[in-house]
Amino acid sequence: MSTKRIAVVTGGNKGIGYEIVKYLCKKYAGIVYLTARNEGRGLNACEKLILEGVKNPPKFHQLDIADDESIEKFRDYLKETHNGLDVLVNNAAIAYHPNSHVSFAEQAEKTMRINFTGTLNVCKALFPLLRPHARVVHVSSGSGRLGKITNESLKMELTMPDLTESELVDLMQQFLDATKVGDHESKGWPNSTQPYADYAVSKIGLNILTEIQARDNPYDEDKDTLINCCCPGPCLTDMAGPHATKTATEGAETPVYLVLIPSGSEQPHGKYYTELKEASWKY
Repeated sequence: MSTKRIAVVTGGNKGIGYEIVKYLCKKYAGIVYLTARNEGRGLNACEKLILEGVKNPPKFHQLDIADDESIEKFRDYLKETHNGLDVLVNNAAIAYHPNSHVSFAEQAEKTMRINFTGTLNVCKALFPLLRPHARVVHVSSGSGRLGKITNESLKMELTMPDLTESELVDLMQQFLDATKVGDHESKGWPNSTQPYADYAVSKIGLNILTEIQARDNPYDEDKDTLINCCCPGPCLTDMAGPHATKTATEGAETPVYLVLIPSGSEQPHGKYYTELKEASWKY
């Protein structure tokens, strides 16, 4: 059984996830796992990194975060092979193109299932494997601003300091239920005519989840676990399109910065970062 430190990046076969893997292969003293839903694309990404001259290439493991069985298989593999985990970067996500002909309710359901619920399920499965000095980074987005919510009562409910994980899940489900009826806008959720409205809600949920996880896992100098989220910025990827202002390599810098925070640092914990510094998403 390996005793090396282990880092996992979800959705690592392209875009920002690929660049995070590349950075970690160069800077992280341990084994890096590139995971992807599609095995062929994941293996091709690993081969590409070798061709690019990465001297500590990643290992590959299939992981579909929308599939509970896939998550369980990966958890069991990590436990049996490494008996633990040291870094988890939750990068896997989807976003529908604004011109998509898929109904908004269907878009919202699939986007939430991957971006929020899938990420949450990965955390539930892998958090028990986290070893001392672990770092968890959720890749969020500048789209996940609280200001996208127009109902003040709903804003207050979402940001209650004692909000529980299950209550957050219920609130995300309320959004999905409202999209099916078509009254989500009247209840204060983003208007479906706004680009990436469902994506924004999923990332708001992820930002809140970060705070809840940090609160439920308060800093302890023996465990030394830090959980944070970040916005990589608008990057030239399949998701953001050709008009973005940053490269995927630049977008990977903040997630990697949070991964590599030295042991014994009490902060940041439960924070939202962008451009290598703490920021606010509650505006």
